[in-house]
Amino acid sequence: MALRIHISERQRRFGAELRRLREGAGLAVKDAGALVGMGGPQLSHIEAGRTGLDPDRLTVLLDAYGHTDETYAAALHRMGLSNGKGWWSAFKGFVNASALDLAEAESTATALSSYETLLIPGLLQVPRYSEVILSGDEKKVAFRRSRQQVIDQGGAVPFHAVIHEAALHTRFGGPNAMRDQLDHLVEVSELPHVTIQVLPFRCTDYVSTGTPFMIVHGPHRDLDTVLTEHPGGTSYLSEQAEIDVYQSKFERLKSFALPALDASRPLRSRVEHDSWGLIQHLRYTL
Repeated sequence: MALRIHISERQRRFGAELRRLREGAGLAVKDAGALVGMGGPQLSHIEAGRTGLDPDRLTVLLDAYGHTDETYAAALHRMGLSNGKGWWSAFKGFVNASALDLAEAESTATALSSYETLLIPGLLQVPRYSEVILSGDEKKVAFRRSRQQVIDQGGAVPFHAVIHEAALHTRFGGPNAMRDQLDHLVEVSELPHVTIQVLPFRCTDYVSTGTPFMIVHGPHRDLDTVLTEHPGGTSYLSEQAEIDVYQSKFERLKSFALPALDASRPLRSRVEHDSWGLIQHLRYTL
């Protein structure tokens, strides 16, 4: 079988999980390969994501590695069997590979946790806002709109967003577009599986992160992934220690942010500052 030239994040992660399990079991790559009738170099290619592994051999390796968690094993089998195709495949060549990887990861997520500093999260953007962010690229705007199906009522993947107040003060697309964007945040927050909080300027605690990130929660905790955005592009983090750091950061962000958007609460009951009140204030200043 020819080795892959382009390795998707899912393929890379599948191989990385096999390597992590093998090393945890204390087996050398040549010894593990021998268990499934292949040489060490061939198993190394699999662990690097350059080629796949059939389900029967995966089962043998999981047994040899002493991994008995059925939920994890089933998720790893699905990851290895996936052909990587989905609605995002139609956008290949129009958006970068990292974006395609993100869409594929979101499609199998059990929950999503997002922190944004200067922009509204892509899953919550209205078209006019996205058009400015994406320089009017119709394909990229359509791709972003398609991504949003993951939190539509039908998909119902739990989504929790913490948005820095700075993102609400920008007026990408002009006052009318930003007004539509703020209205959309209120509307989508009414979905039972969507939670939106605003981290206000007046927050006096330091959360030690100025980097936007999203935690893509997998079908098993060991398969969670963190995406970080930086000038050089998007990075995918999968080491458990790294994920724990960002999970802790997100919990702190939630605790420092204003209470979640809840348009159903009567005005008279809003004795404290909350995300809904701040958004309404900003809306009427546009």
